[in-house]
Amino acid sequence: MSAEESSKATITSALEVQALYNIVNLIGAAVHLDTTLASILKILHDTLRMERATLALLDETGRHLVIRASYGLSVEEEQRGVYGLNEGIYGQVFTTASPFVVPDVHSEPLFLNRTGARTRISKETISFIGVPVTLAGTTVGVLSVDRLFGPEISFEEDVRFLTVLATLIAQFLNLHRAIHKDRELLVQENLSLKEKLHGRYHRHQIIGQSKAMQEVYWNIERVAPSTATVLLLGESGTGKELVARAIHDASPRLDKPFIKVNCAALPENLLESELFGHEKGAFTGAVVSRIGRFEQADGGTIFLDEIGELPLPLQAKLLRVLQEQQFERLGASRTLTVDVRIIAATNVNLEQAVVQGVFRNDLYYRLNVVPLHLPPLRKRRDDIPLLLDHFLRSSNKRNEKLLRMSREFLDFLTDYDWPGNVRELQNLVERLVILAAGDVLRVEDLPDYMVRPEQGTIPPSLRPSVPQPAVADPQAAHPQQPRKSLRDLEREEVESALIRNGWVQSRAARELGLTQRQMGYRIKKFALQCP
Repeated sequence: MSAEESSKATITSALEVQALYNIVNLIGAAVHLDTTLASILKILHDTLRMERATLALLDETGRHLVIRASYGLSVEEEQRGVYGLNEGIYGQVFTTASPFVVPDVHSEPLFLNRTGARTRISKETISFIGVPVTLAGTTVGVLSVDRLFGPEISFEEDVRFLTVLATLIAQFLNLHRAIHKDRELLVQENLSLKEKLHGRYHRHQIIGQSKAMQEVYWNIERVAPSTATVLLLGESGTGKELVARAIHDASPRLDKPFIKVNCAALPENLLESELFGHEKGAFTGAVVSRIGRFEQADGGTIFLDEIGELPLPLQAKLLRVLQEQQFERLGASRTLTVDVRIIAATNVNLEQAVVQGVFRNDLYYRLNVVPLHLPPLRKRRDDIPLLLDHFLRSSNKRNEKLLRMSREFLDFLTDYDWPGNVRELQNLVERLVILAAGDVLRVEDLPDYMVRPEQGTIPPSLRPSVPQPAVADPQAAHPQQPRKSLRDLEREEVESALIRNGWVQSRAARELGLTQRQMGYRIKKFALQCP
């Protein structure tokens, strides 16, 4: 070898080492497969002057080689580069798993030039080099480059270098496939865990895993496929509407309407029109005809909340709907027939209401076909941490905060009796998140009525420690609390009654022995608002 040839070989070897160094660095920092492959092929052009570097891989069908990455080809040229496994030089390299060198592509019949990229070059001799990309003994693709060389140039060095590079690319592809497979496995495991958690903690879109709630879920699944009337019983705030929705969603009526009516929210004259509709001119203000909720629910489910507040005259009409599925709009003579499943709910003792003569005996028995008792929150304390976590996450998202709970806060609320049940808990969390000054919710952030020590509602171990100053006068250590005014006492009593009754004014008024008008006056007087 002459000195000039030796110098050229040394330069070539140094450039190859530099190219491999750059390529290894690219692979080590790779994020996106196709981008990295294109960058590798660009190094071949920039460092070693190899033109139109192309990587063709086996497609998903296993019957064609398609160009996965290139440098020097347009998008259209890449798309044209599709080869059968027995076609041209790509097919030859793939099937034999051996390198193939074409000193002059213009004189080689196996060279198909399917991409059309070489038609732009006609004055120079274009040499083509292709090497197999092999993974675990199996050929998966072909790596190729063009060279602008004369016939006297040896291609052995280029073949050796490209074979080493093909091995690197194969390992890179293998690593990417393993990562992709692991990612898919993690995604599937994540979905599986979510399904399990959803089934455990959010069954029927209801949060709870306690034994009491498991029985509720079992009852939902048993009663949902039938058309039987369901009576939901339980204290205010126990989630009767959620259970009614769950029964509807688990029933064959899922795709039909689910209509809700609160029987305590409207006076008798408006409630009848709300339920059964009215004709134009049926009463003062009825300027147009209006369909009622039963018509809207045809084919689906109607949920009658606070059924115990339904006035006696309307009870007779509801009984007829239950028996015959028929009714008339207000001011109309035409009888309408509907197919509606009725789910009713109440927090009052309907048997006692029957004895008192405020609820029809026959209607009670027609409603009480399948009674479901919903447990109060104090009977399902295991669910309180789950509920707190759910409501805190939701409220944090709505209010753009990142609040969390202290251990003492969680323990105290788990032990609390919750007269307002889940609704009270939800409203409390929302209020605390809105008013919170710090980033951790603590026991001292709770309202006075929950943590007032003299009422014994907070365990001594959970009370916030307040240093007591030393005093000379023993009587000064226990200063007399200022007496509250009658107005303050009255306000507290009204607010407490509203909280206990889920802010349903009619029930709170009945508990206090007031009329609804008197209760409305006091709510306005004290500027009370449902949180």
